[in-house]
Amino acid sequence: MAAAAVKNLLHHHRSREQDGLDGPDAQSTHERQDSAMERARDEEKHNIALWGEQKRPLEPGRIDEDPDHKMVGHSSNVLRQEDFELIKTLGTGTFARVWLVRLKNARNGDENKVFALKILRKVDVIRLKQVEHVRNERNVLAGVAGHPFITTMVASFQDYDSLYMLLDYCPGGEVFSYLRRARRFNEPTSQFYAAEIVLILEFLHEREGVAYRDLKPENILIDAEGHLKLVDFGFAKKVENRETYTLCGTPEYLAPEVIRNTGHGTAVDWWAFGILVYEFLVGQPPFWDQNPMKIYEQIVEGRVRFPSAMSSEARDLISGLCTVDTSKRLGNIQGGASAVKSHPWFRNIDWDQLYYRKVNGPIVPHLRGPADTRNFDEYEPESANREPYTQQMSEKWDEYFKDF
Repeated sequence: MAAAAVKNLLHHHRSREQDGLDGPDAQSTHERQDSAMERARDEEKHNIALWGEQKRPLEPGRIDEDPDHKMVGHSSNVLRQEDFELIKTLGTGTFARVWLVRLKNARNGDENKVFALKILRKVDVIRLKQVEHVRNERNVLAGVAGHPFITTMVASFQDYDSLYMLLDYCPGGEVFSYLRRARRFNEPTSQFYAAEIVLILEFLHEREGVAYRDLKPENILIDAEGHLKLVDFGFAKKVENRETYTLCGTPEYLAPEVIRNTGHGTAVDWWAFGILVYEFLVGQPPFWDQNPMKIYEQIVEGRVRFPSAMSSEARDLISGLCTVDTSKRLGNIQGGASAVKSHPWFRNIDWDQLYYRKVNGPIVPHLRGPADTRNFDEYEPESANREPYTQQMSEKWDEYFKDF
């Protein structure tokens, strides 16, 4: 694949520099290498544009391939921020800003492809002690790139003071916004979205050994065709069969074992999934209070109250998922995700058709074009007074960012 060839080229480029070559021969060698780099960069941008056009989900077995050997998810040594025109801010966090971007200086037609570019300032990532979270996010996204319902990290790259993740753009915005407008989703809409999330959790847990740990409507976007895309993998962690103890997530969605700090694994996602299905159907989560401590008390007690209008099958599913004892929790019991998929509430779902996006989404966003941003808020411009990333910091921390 192009990524591996570029790495060899860069290694060769550096070794020539280290040999201390100078004179006309060295100059022509450098010119040839620069020309080869430009060709590699042009090829990389064209491949990105091709992905942006096709966006076909990969077979589960292909997603598992080494990111250096698949079309998406690799670390690029040739991309730079200058390759993208920054159009509009889509979101901001304490150490990152996500932009809608367009390819610049690309082949004819390729420059119309838009993406989301997440830019993380190294100095902020270090200051806020987010190095491990950022590395986890990048590596998990590389491992799942090409999944139909997870935001695709097309490529990652870096420069002296910033890290970049190039992601596919979901113009529909957050599911949360649609839920608030509709008050609640009807049962077929809830089943469709819930089923796509089951396929995400099945893949993350059973093929990647990853706990997502922050499932909530704000982290689920709708793409142009009306399908879901799970975003923001900052809390995602490869747990496999081990347990972790970090307290993270949103109060209403936290599992009892996280609150008790008794150690947790992928079962936390099935609890949060039960809360999410409840919120889809009712319009608010089952455990809520102004005071987060009261929410935690309700969660640990684990008594879900259902409205009388909810179907018995939906109640049964949510009760199975929101079970305090993890050894009895649906999704975490024998059969894993298959036990969830075979629940009667999902009887009308054709799982294969769903995976390959052959079923139409219940809400298809109205868009003026691929770069429409009407479903995203306005944000303040970035501050010009930024702390510099010093040589001293570079010497200490760049080793941690080498995956980018």
